[in-house]
Amino acid sequence: MWTKTCSLLLACSALMFAQHGYTPSEAEAGGQIFQSGCSRCHGQDGDGVPPMVLLREKFRKPYTDDELVKIIQTGIAGTAMPPGNYTTAQARTVVAYIHSSAAAAIANSAPPGDPARGKMIVETKGGCLNCHRINGMGARIGPDLTNIGAMRNSSYLEQSILDPNAEIAVENRFVRVTMRNGTVITGRLLNQDIFTVQLMDDKERLRSFSRSDLKDFAFLDKSIMPSFKGKLTPQELGDVVSYLHSLKGIENQ
Repeated sequence: MWTKTCSLLLACSALMFAQHGYTPSEAEAGGQIFQSGCSRCHGQDGDGVPPMVLLREKFRKPYTDDELVKIIQTGIAGTAMPPGNYTTAQARTVVAYIHSSAAAAIANSAPPGDPARGKMIVETKGGCLNCHRINGMGARIGPDLTNIGAMRNSSYLEQSILDPNAEIAVENRFVRVTMRNGTVITGRLLNQDIFTVQLMDDKERLRSFSRSDLKDFAFLDKSIMPSFKGKLTPQELGDVVSYLHSLKGIENQ
């Protein structure tokens, strides 16, 4: 059933993109402009200025393509949106990229999920609570997910599950400290200043180190979270994403 639905969505999204009159090469050129310029404020996924999610065509109000081109070129008076030094042709490629990304998101999204099934997977097969905490249950090694649904959209959550290294939030980065005696400790960074470093190690212990006692201090290049690509079926992935997106912190209010 999902395969047929996905195929239909893919065909419809491709038709919608074609109806805008843009080519893949124009969308690619627009992507380079967006990532090198627009993403500084709007983020790589276009969700840096909530509630808008540009690459999902979620705007403050409906816009025509010509209106989007004008906004890209002249900005929006009275807001933080500045004018851009782009030609009309360049601005249109950015619009093409926005349409293309939205169409791809529809085609590649996980199947509609069931939050109840997702909760079960998170607590059993996924083993997520071995590192994460939700509504007071679970570990504190990874970030608390109690209100993750209010902070991140479904596309971000899906990417985090399948490719944790694609984007690591600064507050979630792990560090490695090496003591002068050679002892190595890794953990999630909690705070640092010119004199000390505080972290939570893999046994959930709060650790504080004086920089004068450290031989080395470095951020880890990769997330400690494993990828679940190939470990969850498309339906299971959809269920987990649906559950995580439902977590708004309501139970803790």
